[in-house]
Amino acid sequence: MKVIVVDDDAIVATSMNTILSTDPEIDVVAIGYDGTDAVRLYEEYKPDILLTDIQMQTMSGLEAATQIIAKYPDAKIILLTTFMDDEYVRQALDTGAKGYILKQDFAGVLPAIRAVFSGQSVFGSKIIDRIPSLISQKDMSVYEQHGITDKEYEIIELVAEGLSNKEIAAKLYLSEGTVRNYISLVLEKLELRDRTQLAVFFYKH
Repeated sequence: MKVIVVDDDAIVATSMNTILSTDPEIDVVAIGYDGTDAVRLYEEYKPDILLTDIQMQTMSGLEAATQIIAKYPDAKIILLTTFMDDEYVRQALDTGAKGYILKQDFAGVLPAIRAVFSGQSVFGSKIIDRIPSLISQKDMSVYEQHGITDKEYEIIELVAEGLSNKEIAAKLYLSEGTVRNYISLVLEKLELRDRTQLAVFFYKH
């Protein structure tokens, strides 16, 4: 698995490189120090995962992620930050990034990378705890307009919380195949592309 690490703090970048290098399946192919590096290095190496800080000089990680995903819609980008800020979370989701984790959560970095590589979206546990503050009021009329059922809405909530199909299936006593079918149907009804867009839709409504 090819990974690029971008952080304007050289110590953090080096530390992340050291942590990731403990996994024999991960190859840190490049390290960058601002958003322009992220865009350039992604173009050069086409990594499986881009792990980038948000606040950086010249160009932020959010701007870099937006540019990269616009050109490479399947890009798997994890935003790494010291800021547990609701607006940053919303912006991260809007970019289409697959993850948002806190730098302080060193133990969660490797599991997050593996999860995103396998196709999941990942938000650190402290970020998940902030979801209620992001959703001050559910606009159910939007879901009703699209014909979303109560069960489908329940699954949307769990997807937005970062649960995998297996975890959703266990929680709702369904088979993984049934959960996949539900999610495919929901994406079709809401005219969305993937789970990340579904999470963004949920947070906005």
